[in-house]
Amino acid sequence: MMHTAVGWHVDLEFEEDDRQTRAAALVRLPDGTEVRAHGHANRHHTDSNQPRVGEEIAGARALNELAMQMLTKAHGEIDDASGRISHPIHV
Repeated sequence: MMHTAVGWHVDLEFEEDDRQTRAAALVRLPDGTEVRAHGHANRHHTDSNQPRVGEEIAGARALNELAMQMLTKAHGEIDDASGRISHPIHV
């Protein structure tokens, strides 16, 4: 049996200032579809300025949103192909 390796590349970009970090995530699928999502993090005024932490939080939120969109897309395709309604698992 032959297996085909498929790869997806996810791009994450960040914009930061002294109080806020914004992340944008993008995945391009083999069918040409692009799925985009955003996340953000706010630094409390008493916290030290740690840009990496803001990136991790904003990036994780963007990736979580991207994952939810991918699940919705996949279940829509299942429904279209089967004529039934699938039930996505939300984590």
